[in-house]
Formats: sequence, C-alpha cells, structure tokens
Amino acid sequence: MRVIAGSAKRLQLRTLDGLDTRPTTDRIKETLFNMIDPWLADCDFLDLFAGSGGIGIEALSRGAGEAVFIEKNPKAMSVIRDNLKHTRLDGRAVTLQMDVIAGLVSLNGRKQFDYIFMDPPYDHLLEKRVLETLRDMELLKEDGMIIVEASLDTGFDYLGEMGYTLVKEKKYKTNKHMFIEISDL
Repeated sequence: MRVIAGSAKRLQLRTLDGLDTRPTTDRIKETLFNMIDPWLADCDFLDLFAGSGGIGIEALSRGAGEAVFIEKNPKAMSVIRDNLKHTRLDGRAVTLQMDVIAGLVSLNGRKQFDYIFMDPPYDHLLEKRVLETLRDMELLKEDGMIIVEASLDTGFDYLGEMGYTLVKEKKYKTNKHMFIEISDL
C-alpha cells in the first residue's frame, strides 16, 4: 500500500500483519479521493477504524489541514504512528487509541470535521451504531460529509429515519462507498 498523490506521493505505508485490518486497495482509494479531492484543501478529516491510517494519510498528503485517527487496536495504532512519521505528516495528525464511540464522545464539543470516514469491520452493523452516535453530536461541520466503506451486502435503508441523506453510492467488485449528509429538516 502506498500514498497515491500529494506531498507524500509514492511513499510505501506499512500495514498490520494478519487479518486484523483490511487496507483499502490503491485503486479504490484513488477513486475515492478523485471524488473528494477538490474539497480537501485545509479540511478537517476524521478517520474511524483507521487500521493502518492509509485513508487519513492520503487526505493529509493531498492537503487536508488536520486528520484525527481513531483506532483501538494498539498494534494498528503503532503502525499508524510509524506511517505518519515516515510520511512526515505527523505534525498535522492526532491519534486516539480507543474504541470509536469513546473517541467520538471525547471529540464532541471540541472539534468538527469536514469529512468523517469510516471503514469498520464488515457485516457487524458497526457503521449503523456510529451513525446513531453521530446523529446526536455536532462533530460534522455544516455541509460536511460522512463516507462509509462497507461490504456490498450492507444495507443502509435506515438512513432517512435517522436524519441522514444518501448523496451518492459508489460500488466496486466487493465493497462500496456511501456518501452521507445530515438531512435538512
């Protein structure tokens, strides 16, 4: 896995050995960032279930002002911190080694984000739990976007009743990205 574009372009990133994380492939990462790149400059980016940090690091490399990484696995967090140092992006990053919900609670009222990206373990409904938690917080800036990476089989039919709007869905061979905004009520 590598950084695709920006200040850390072509630098290789470490990943966690084994099956504890599922790094987003370069091709899918490139497609995602081609869609959001025009709005990344100086944005605040939150990377939930951060794994090896590849998504948040890509955002920083492409000009995000700051990225916060939340990951509870201590080995994964060590990889994220090593990757941030290797790419020299650690000065614009905050790492929180804790459960995602606890991390959201700790940030609420202190920080807001233009993008909240999450790539939870597939098929455990963790994305729904996070969306329920975010609904009652003020972590997303006005006009901010939540991006969820999920398996193709993951349903999001509950979004409307939770107060969210599905803006776009991008499907790949085995997974998809869901672009979600808070509904204007």
